[in-house]
Amino acid sequence: MAERPAASASAGSALAVAARPLAAVTVPRHIPSLDGLRALSFLLVFAGHEGLDRYVPGGFGVTVFFFLSGFLIATLMRAEFERFGSVDLGQFWLRRALRILPAFYLVLLLATLTARLVDPGESVSGGALAARALHVTNYWVIFRGYSGEPPGTGVYWSLAVEEHFYLLYPWLYIAMQKLHMPAARQAQLLWGLCALVLVWRCVLVLVLGASVDRTYMGSDTRLDSILFGCALALWRNPVLDAPTYRVSLWKYVVTPLSVLVLAACLLIPGAAFRETLRYSLQGIALTFLFIAAIRFRDTAYYRLLNWRPLALIGMLSYSLYLLHYAVILGVRRVFAPLHPALQACLALAISLALAWGIYLLVERPCARLRRRLQRNKAWA
Repeated sequence: MAERPAASASAGSALAVAARPLAAVTVPRHIPSLDGLRALSFLLVFAGHEGLDRYVPGGFGVTVFFFLSGFLIATLMRAEFERFGSVDLGQFWLRRALRILPAFYLVLLLATLTARLVDPGESVSGGALAARALHVTNYWVIFRGYSGEPPGTGVYWSLAVEEHFYLLYPWLYIAMQKLHMPAARQAQLLWGLCALVLVWRCVLVLVLGASVDRTYMGSDTRLDSILFGCALALWRNPVLDAPTYRVSLWKYVVTPLSVLVLAACLLIPGAAFRETLRYSLQGIALTFLFIAAIRFRDTAYYRLLNWRPLALIGMLSYSLYLLHYAVILGVRRVFAPLHPALQACLALAISLALAWGIYLLVERPCARLRRRLQRNKAWA
């Protein structure tokens, strides 16, 4: 799409804001350390699904994915606005559709067909299948459970949370620009929304006695994990903004304290804490750790995040997340006599091979198409 001034943007394709475009902001196509964070998040989720959830915080891996999604989407949206003076919502949603939906529906189709072929007697519920196809898996599971689902597609609940975010956040961002809110005020507004989500979780858990699934999977109770990432993107963004802090203080005080907060979140027992304050504290700690991981990627703390094998897993992490649990269940069924450790290694190898195939045949062609549609080619 050719570059055009904000004043000429058509109302049907772009929402222009009465502001001059700022400096020509670009976001690098590859942000160091983020692939490593994706990889570690996926490996946490994978280990949790392999039965190690007593020792490995698989749910925390999902929280990191949420934070990362918010940070990246809000960074790209901010860069587009600062370059063009407008945000093209049609293009935004089209790019998101090309990134998310092809692999999403392919894995859903394969899981459903495999279930019918392997066990024709075990029916797949039309309602459960429709919930996944229509991006409301989280609320279906909350109110109807996992019965009748295509095996392994329960992980689609988190994709539903992200899809709801993609629908709502652009309108909020555009409203903040129309109000000419400074960057710090925008971040404060998002933190205020995070606080409201925390209050709502407390009401659900402490007053209404809501189930763990209700608070763990609901979009209304988990959007704060994404909004913390958005707030970082808008103010003190380690990719777009110049640093304004002492390096020694950050490395030797802020980073260790953030790690201690995360460790406390994982060690403090009790569902009341886990389903209320824990997600908020994790969002705060991740804010500082994301800054450090990007700013100080060459230090001993974070060099591992840029290790090539981790970067490869991070590149494949979306497809890996979609299909890994279905593969785990399939391996357990077909290779039941194997030791669980061997089953886990086999499931990981098969997941990597399938994800690589989806990357070559689906994700990479769609990525090329997204770049052709992108206003700013440098960060498509």
